Amino acid sequence: MRLCRGFHEAFSGSTRSGHLGRSHKTSQSRSVRPLLQVFELPGRTREESGAVPAMVGANEERELERLEKQVEEGGGGVVEYLALLRKLKQRRSTVVATHGLQLLNKPSARSKLGSDLWTVYEQVAIACMDVHALDAAKKCINALDTKFPDSMRVGRLEGMWYEAKGSWHKAEKVYSNLLTENPSDTVLHKRRIAMAKAQGNMTAAVEGLNKYLETFMADYDAWRELADIYTSLLMYKQAAFCFEELILAHPTNALYHLGYAELLYTIGGIDNLRTARKYYSAAIELSGGQNMRALYGVCLCGAAMNQPKSRGRTEEKESQELISLAASVIMKEYKEKAPSKVGLVSSILDKQKQLAAA
Repeated sequence: MRLCRGFHEAFSGSTRSGHLGRSHKTSQSRSVRPLLQVFELPGRTREESGAVPAMVGANEERELERLEKQVEEGGGGVVEYLALLRKLKQRRSTVVATHGLQLLNKPSARSKLGSDLWTVYEQVAIACMDVHALDAAKKCINALDTKFPDSMRVGRLEGMWYEAKGSWHKAEKVYSNLLTENPSDTVLHKRRIAMAKAQGNMTAAVEGLNKYLETFMADYDAWRELADIYTSLLMYKQAAFCFEELILAHPTNALYHLGYAELLYTIGGIDNLRTARKYYSAAIELSGGQNMRALYGVCLCGAAMNQPKSRGRTEEKESQELISLAASVIMKEYKEKAPSKVGLVSSILDKQKQLAAA
């Protein structure tokens, strides 16, 4: 707690610096990241698609690992495992596809699922698309279609199946027809954006997200997705605007402060570096002093701001004090968790201190 107060006192008002204005608000900025899961592409695992998994507690993670091991060893518990995955919004597609199909292929096991049967069919269908077992996925979708004809939810699965198959035109046709019936279906809009990304058409993805956010401005996963796309296109100012929206909505989220600080550091310039340092400090404070990326960021900003003509003695003293504070925390963490790297880290931090004091 003392560490956090130190960063807060060094740069008070770091989350209210006045930099959250609308200076980057352009026609392009009103564009749109799972849960970013909806932006994932069928036929790819969560790790491959770069999606961020839902937050899972330590106890839940242990229970999930225990059930997965039990299932893999043939000890049963498949139904409980699938239910826990749904609750935690996890995929584990390979395991789900393998053992979920085995479950559904046994009439006696299906009969015990009760009302969860169709939820399991949907879960297994998505898992099969992730691992590109398209024939098995199609059987699951057909079973759902037979039970729920003309269902929007089943229609989305059909579109995702065409996506996984690479039949973009057919998938687009399915989504367009469904949107005609329900223009406010956010999942369908996001699936179209995912298709544009899958085809490498980032311009269409940005335009789609811009249009989407004109209607669904409170979708903060979409703002994060847009920030990621802008960053990949090297459009850092537009990406920074997206993070400003995220920080305004979630001022206590350390990751948003960190992302914004990294963008400002990348853009460069003495003013942006000063602001980046404030947001790195805010990320440190909000994370209880445990965010290593933000701690390194403070050191990097201090070194990059080595412009004597642009700073006074007071600022220089504050910069050196903050760098020393951040460096001491970094060294403490490495001594406790990675002592073999202490020498390397020490030399890097010493270099940053020298640049800041030059």
